Amino acid sequence: MLINALCDYYDDLERDGKLIPKGYSKQDVHYLICLKPDGVIDSIISAVDVGGDEQTSESPEVKNAKGKKSKRAQSITFPQRTQKSGIESNIIEHRPLYIFGLNLDGDTFTTEDKTGKAKKSNAAFKEVNLSFIEGLDSPIINAYRNFIQNWIPENETENPYLKGIGKAYKNSYFAFCLSGQPGVLLHEDPLIKAKWESLNTDEVSNDAVLAQCAVTGRKLPIAKLHKKIKGINGGQPSGTILVGFNETAYCSYGNDQSYNSNISEEIMNKYTFALNSLLADKKHFNLIDDITVIFWATGGKKNTECSDWANVLMFGGNDEIDDKKVDDMLKSILNSAEDSTVTEDKLSSLYKIDKNIDFYIVGLKPNASRVSQKFIYRRKFGQILACIAQHQKDMQIGDETRSVPLKEIKKVLKYPKSKNEKIDASLMSAIFKSIVFGTPYPDYLLSTVVRRMKTDKFDKKDEKKDKAWINRIRAGLVKACVNRWLRNNKNYNNKEELKLALDKENKNEAYLCGRLFAVLQRIQENAAAPAKLNRTIKDTYFASAASKPALVFPKLLALSQNHIKKIGEKLINGIPGEKLEIYFNKLVEEIIGKLGVGFPETLTLTEQGKFMIGYYHQDQDFYKKNETETEEEN
Repeated sequence: MLINALCDYYDDLERDGKLIPKGYSKQDVHYLICLKPDGVIDSIISAVDVGGDEQTSESPEVKNAKGKKSKRAQSITFPQRTQKSGIESNIIEHRPLYIFGLNLDGDTFTTEDKTGKAKKSNAAFKEVNLSFIEGLDSPIINAYRNFIQNWIPENETENPYLKGIGKAYKNSYFAFCLSGQPGVLLHEDPLIKAKWESLNTDEVSNDAVLAQCAVTGRKLPIAKLHKKIKGINGGQPSGTILVGFNETAYCSYGNDQSYNSNISEEIMNKYTFALNSLLADKKHFNLIDDITVIFWATGGKKNTECSDWANVLMFGGNDEIDDKKVDDMLKSILNSAEDSTVTEDKLSSLYKIDKNIDFYIVGLKPNASRVSQKFIYRRKFGQILACIAQHQKDMQIGDETRSVPLKEIKKVLKYPKSKNEKIDASLMSAIFKSIVFGTPYPDYLLSTVVRRMKTDKFDKKDEKKDKAWINRIRAGLVKACVNRWLRNNKNYNNKEELKLALDKENKNEAYLCGRLFAVLQRIQENAAAPAKLNRTIKDTYFASAASKPALVFPKLLALSQNHIKKIGEKLINGIPGEKLEIYFNKLVEEIIGKLGVGFPETLTLTEQGKFMIGYYHQDQDFYKKNETETEEEN
């Protein structure tokens, strides 16, 4: 399914005129080697500063196997690059070991190594490229020929230009130009291109293996080796392969290597090009932990637009989309939904999006040299967009509409002060799947958030903000989990759903208990004013109150009577204590009156979630009242 989908994307690129010509490939280049007519190096300059195929762009910042970011580079179209791991030179070489025949040992350049690879690579480079340019005559080709013939690695170990590159030498790639004319590039010379294209024909070689292609069904030459995929987070800098067989245990019927896959050369070239193109564009990929998530649309003219919407609503956008634009896009979507659900028909009519475009989401994770497919989802774009938008709507709580990207969800599932705690990757993948398909979130998500709220400690630094232990995103997660669970229940009643803000009509016992706890905590804090308490009833009783209300609330209500008496004797924020005493007594009586027969003995996990939303709603309502009163005084 993945290879077939990538081939469809390739066909879309071909239709839109966005393909690299056959026989060529993109290669990141960091430096230009500037040659004098006699082949002597005049300088080595940055390729980014002088341009290339995309003069203002940079290659994507990816991480190698050690987690380090790659250098800035210029994307250049070269004759097709070799994918073999042995000694084999490219036509118009870009790799330093082949061009210069030198290893870098610390700060010292040397031709010596245990296997003699540097000497062998340079020898292969000279033989292949001198043979290729034989009979060709132009200033840059002649300079290149002179360089190859006159360069002796043993004599260049102290070359000042290579010394200037330093440690970047090992992982840098090069192109050639004429000195003083950085626009005259060797690989763009018309004679080089003409000869390369004359050799790069569609003729089937005598040793080609013909078989039925597993994708097209036609009898075609089968690819023995598949090209490497670059840009996957955590993968090898040189690239990783999606299809490959290097152990006899995986081979059958006498076939070796990728002949076992029956993927033709044509299809192999298509899918590898398409996948590398997606990974080179930040609009088409993002990360979930160590999984690289790639997404694209096929069969429509608004592929990039579709990916933008998905990127924004799932991951919070990218470097090209700021937070304000993300939130504005989200508000426009949520405002289009009058009820609790977001439908694809509403979105497609409002934003003129073709809801019937096929949209793919693929998760890839590398190991030492291969890529493994963790998941692949295919749905109509209208369905996916509606599900993602519904997720964002479910996550909203309070008066402010703000996007909640996956990275923020992951962050709140950990203890705020922890630096080493890791979230189970399977949980994040399950959350992602629930978002894409609009299904209930995994039970483990609700239990994780509830546990965090019950055990994390209040941070005084956040007193005027969302509290660290029950902040906006955590509360939004609980609300989303509970509401989706309710919708999935056969006895669903939308009146039971948790609202954005304080719901005084909600008579659910757990929700009322949460509200009551927030009221009792506020009474305690007012009784101690203007002093700040080191510990409140939250620090001592919150977890037990959320689990076994009948055990805890009688004691808390008894304590609150003493606190209310103290309030009556004070002047708090300019408000007479007698007035506050009456206010709190009425509020407590109102909530207890709605509880009816008494406090529940125990609360299930879902009810504990409702308890915490009741607490959060009531607590935020107090803050809102304080802010309003302060504004009126000013």
